[in-house]
Amino acid sequence: MGEVTISSKFQVVIPKEVRKQLCLKVGQKLRVVVKGRTINLIPEIPISEMRGFLKGMDISGIREEDERL
Repeated sequence: MGEVTISSKFQVVIPKEVRKQLCLKVGQKLRVVVKGRTINLIPEIPISEMRGFLKGMDISGIREEDERL
């Protein structure tokens, strides 16, 4: 996907191809989720844009067995 460098202010720039692929916008909020030694940035989506976004989603491999209810 790309590579980023942490600046002296601990900032990173999301590569252009990733911003384009995810349709990220200036000022959009991202959730930071840490799992083990992995950092995930999850775009926050306004509720008005969420209708049908899970349709056809493959949920296999999203959670580990011990996390399931």
